[in-house]
Amino acid sequence: MIKNQALTALIESHSPKTKAEYKQALLVAMQEICLLGLWRSGFFEHAAFYGGTALSLFHGLDRFSEDLDFSLLKPLPEFSLSAFLAGVRQELGAWGIDADLAMVQKTSGSIQTANIKANTLSVMESISLPVHILKSFHRDEISHVKFELDPNPPCNFATEMKFLLSPIPFSVRIMSPPDLYAGKMHALLVRNWQNRVKGRDWYDFIWFVKHEIALNLSHLEARLKQSGHLDLDATLTIAQFSKLMQKRIRTVDYEQAKQDVLPFIMDPRQLENWSKELFAQLAEAITLQE
Repeated sequence: MIKNQALTALIESHSPKTKAEYKQALLVAMQEICLLGLWRSGFFEHAAFYGGTALSLFHGLDRFSEDLDFSLLKPLPEFSLSAFLAGVRQELGAWGIDADLAMVQKTSGSIQTANIKANTLSVMESISLPVHILKSFHRDEISHVKFELDPNPPCNFATEMKFLLSPIPFSVRIMSPPDLYAGKMHALLVRNWQNRVKGRDWYDFIWFVKHEIALNLSHLEARLKQSGHLDLDATLTIAQFSKLMQKRIRTVDYEQAKQDVLPFIMDPRQLENWSKELFAQLAEAITLQE
């Protein structure tokens, strides 16, 4: 069987050694190829990339992130994510990945969601990798990427065009770091995730503080109003934001948070000192965009 050398090189660029690392490398490759397909389709004329995967691919966040999150640049009620799936499927096929793409039918909420699924073993059989790794994949294992698009952005936000060099050089419209921060802080403050805290939000919060990114407070205010966590006629002051943060910090189960983020990072020692005291101190180090 002739191996897919292009896809092999793309996956091997992440230097995987174990089964888990090969599967993660495949998922990252699928994410990059999906973004390339969206770019070819003109998607980024209408939308911006944000969230944890945007931080990972474009700003060096050192954890794996699963989903591709997008926001329209302005509300467009008739905009359909499904119109761009054929281009994504074609791009995946060009790289040797036979994937199923389908919109998720929802009964509530405006977020548009699509699932991209490929049989992991089938893809792995098409590339060059160690035999003992190939034999470790079950025939029914699935590699899954999810798109989520917000068609009703709560406010104007700044964006920038950044180049991704893999699998080929191409550009993606991405939210500016202060606006990425606002989106992450909104998730951190209000997200209810199956009655468990999403530790990935807290891990990313540390990243923003460590890299001295300034938070766009007005963007956060707009998101809180849209989600019903702030009155429409209210202003999110620095004091009120600080109060919200401290309240959230006091209620988090940090052991649960650590268990959530562990599968997505390489070095678990980074989580050893997670506590209310740590995050309270980090909250005091938040800087705001002027």
